Amino acid sequence: MSVLDELAWRGLLQDATEGTREHLESPRGVYIGFDPTADSLHVGSLLPIMVLVHLQRAGHHPIALVGGATGLIGDPSGKSSERPLLTREAMEANAEGIRAQLAHFLDFETETNPARMRNNLDWLGATNVLDFLRDVGKHFSVNAMLRKESVRRRVESDEQGISFTEFSYQLLQSADFLHLFEADDCSVQMGGSDQWGNITAGVDLVRRVTGHQAFGAVVPLVTTSAGTKFGKTEEGTVWLDPARTSPFRFYQFWVNVSDEDVGRYLRFFTLEDQGDIAELDAATAAEPHRRVAQRALAEEVTARVHGEEGLRRAQQATQALFGGSLDGLGAEEIADIFADVPSSSVPRTAIEEGGVGLLDLLAESGLCSSKGDARRSVDGGGIYLNGVRAEDSAARIGAADFVEGRFLVLRKGKKSYHLVEAVGGE
Repeated sequence: MSVLDELAWRGLLQDATEGTREHLESPRGVYIGFDPTADSLHVGSLLPIMVLVHLQRAGHHPIALVGGATGLIGDPSGKSSERPLLTREAMEANAEGIRAQLAHFLDFETETNPARMRNNLDWLGATNVLDFLRDVGKHFSVNAMLRKESVRRRVESDEQGISFTEFSYQLLQSADFLHLFEADDCSVQMGGSDQWGNITAGVDLVRRVTGHQAFGAVVPLVTTSAGTKFGKTEEGTVWLDPARTSPFRFYQFWVNVSDEDVGRYLRFFTLEDQGDIAELDAATAAEPHRRVAQRALAEEVTARVHGEEGLRRAQQATQALFGGSLDGLGAEEIADIFADVPSSSVPRTAIEEGGVGLLDLLAESGLCSSKGDARRSVDGGGIYLNGVRAEDSAARIGAADFVEGRFLVLRKGKKSYHLVEAVGGE
């Protein structure tokens, strides 16, 4: 199976320039650009990343281009208005963060076809504007540029039109392709379908300047079955950086994928083969309540992004949310896991100086309707403190019962939770 066949059955190929399939029958340099307007990639970036993974597995030479220079300009593709421009220092810091994340997916050390990382600030940042206009700009027709969908949409729909800064983006991206063609023997550019105009412009520039043929292909933009933007939750964007989106929240994002979407996402974001995915599709159809496919998806993607330890802790946190042990979980993880359950606070001095009565705590939290209800619940074995069944209704709860002196997780029965935080005195 050719790499384009592999991408096609996975739904990762929308269009390609003529001759691309035949060209990729031999090892080639292929690049995809990544926008460093944040210090982390998000799950929407996983689609082009996985394309590079498949290319490298097929023997090609993947190049991840971090747009340190073009990120200072802003790509109008898919945007309804111009984005705020970042400083050069912020853009360089973001590029470094992205570089580390891509290393989780691409092999930069193999001797056969190592992945390469490039930052277009290295060449565009040193380009003289007169040289750029002479060497690149003269090859572009303004009329043709205005016909590009990403530009035309902004010109027609935005009252402010499009700035010359963003209008010039197409020239800069094309110059990237020319530079990589000459410096890295890169003859193929890929990207999202909204990049088709920019990619074909680069193909044309390479042909005009070098006399050689270059190629391009695009992948579809991902949406959910409900038509909403992929990678967005009520809490916001799902990031690859654990400081922005914890491994637990990341894992939960994938576990909660709908039955209608999980089959597509298994093809997009995992390396499972056709047979394994067919089995998971069948499991979803036969027993959707077991969420076998969602767990397989969550496990593979979380392990790749956060490592096996990140996956283990995410799974442990998930089990804790459904009555499992809290052993080994830290205060920050407790806060993350139980962020959405009812909560209250107690003075730190109270738990440090004699403690708080368990029955008082249960009644005041609202988990039990009264102290009498609390006593009956404890005596009946229905109350848990940090996942451990409470045995003594006369117990007093002290600082040692709180995780890292900060949090106590109360549970009544199987599903009723309350988070108590010790506050003050720090």
